[in-house]
Parts: sequence; C-alpha cells; structure tokens
Amino acid sequence: MIDTHCHLSAIDYDNLEELIVDIKKNDIICINNGVDKESNNEVLSLSSKYSNIYAAIGFHPSEVEKIESNYIEYIESNISNVVAIGEIGLDYHYGKENIQKQKELFENQLLLAEKYNKPVIIHSRDAIMDTYEILKKYKVKGVLHAFSGSLEMANKFIDLGFKLGIGGVITFKNCNLKDIISKIDISNIVLETDSPYLSPEPVRGKKNTPLNLKYIVQYISNLKNISCDDVIKITNDNANSIFDLDSKLC
Repeated sequence: MIDTHCHLSAIDYDNLEELIVDIKKNDIICINNGVDKESNNEVLSLSSKYSNIYAAIGFHPSEVEKIESNYIEYIESNISNVVAIGEIGLDYHYGKENIQKQKELFENQLLLAEKYNKPVIIHSRDAIMDTYEILKKYKVKGVLHAFSGSLEMANKFIDLGFKLGIGGVITFKNCNLKDIISKIDISNIVLETDSPYLSPEPVRGKKNTPLNLKYIVQYISNLKNISCDDVIKITNDNANSIFDLDSKLC
C-alpha cells in the first residue's frame, strides 16, 4: 500500500523508529510531507535512512509570515532527493489577511515544480476556487491532499491531471465525501492517512499512523464493490503515475 501523505516526525511519535519498521513489515510505502524548514529537514533525513519512506518537501501556507527568504533555494538544493514538492497551497480558514503572500508562496513553489518536472502535493482549505485558478496556470501534476470539495470541483482538478487524496475522513459517518467518491472512477484517487491526524473509523480519536491505511482500503472496497486487493493495486498504480515510485524502488 502507498500512503501518499503523512507527517512522520519524532515530535509526534515517541516510537518513530519502531513505527517505521512496523510500517515496512506491513508492506506500506509512505510519502512523508514537510511543511516548514524543521520538518523538511527531518523528512529528508528519514527518507535517506529508510527505503520505504520517500520525501516531499515544501512550505505550507501557515508558514507564510515566518518563512525565510531563501526558501526556494532550500527546496532547489534538495530537489534531487524528493519525489514531490509539498505540502503547499492555500489556507483561508483563519482569515484572508495574508492572501497575497500565500498566493506568492504557492506560485513560487509551483514555478519550481514546473522547472524540475516535480509533482506537487496541494493543501487547500476554504480556498478551492483560488487553488484551481492558480493551478490552471502551471504545467504540473499532483495530488489534491484531503480533498473535500464538490463533485464539480473534483472533476475540474481531474481534468487538470490531478489525483484526489482520500483518507480517514471518508469513513466518518456524516461525511459527504463518500457520495462524491462513489461517483468518481477509482483511477482518479490515491490513498493517504495524513498521520498523525484524521484517524479513520474505527480508531477515530486516536493518533493516526500509516498502519491505519487498511481501514481506508476496506471502506473504499465496500463503497466501490471491488476487492481490497483491487483497491490497493489501482491506487498504487495511480500513485506511481504521479510520483514515479516504480523507478525509485529497489
């Protein structure tokens, strides 16, 4: 199984080394996402140490007011060691006071992704139309992490060549996401956990880990009326079509 979006760090897991070994024993590959300088450094370090952990580095919109001026140079200097630029995007949940700064941060990283032909992992919270309008301007592919938009917006992003990241939220009882995903071909989605956040049922409320990917697989299997093996194979193929992990696996 491929977890296309998680945040594995020593800050969140007391037993991080043991957890990563357990993840590997369960044949799970993780794309570990950074959001700031500190987490990006840890992501790079873990990916160099563990064969089942891949790095995605980037600067999250929440970092826009405290980011160092050389952030593009930082990403560029590590570009050969990552499978994607992410987690990047827009977040208007707490207000739009810094909207222009967020857009500049987002677009600068998209330019870099375009330059190096790297996929992007997109965060979009209460900013779906602006996210779409910006992505239209760049020749990039990637994943809409934790997709929560409408069916119409899902199809718009799919038309741009993006996959939708589906995690534990789809298992929540009052979530509308299941209705949208039931109408979308499984060739357009990838799996994610967003660990340590958003644990799926039946472990909701506990700290999430990539080991819980199996609950998301089971849910989608039931929703799509296909086997778990088929869910895993198709979503793995989808992830590989974006991140080209097959060529990197030893």
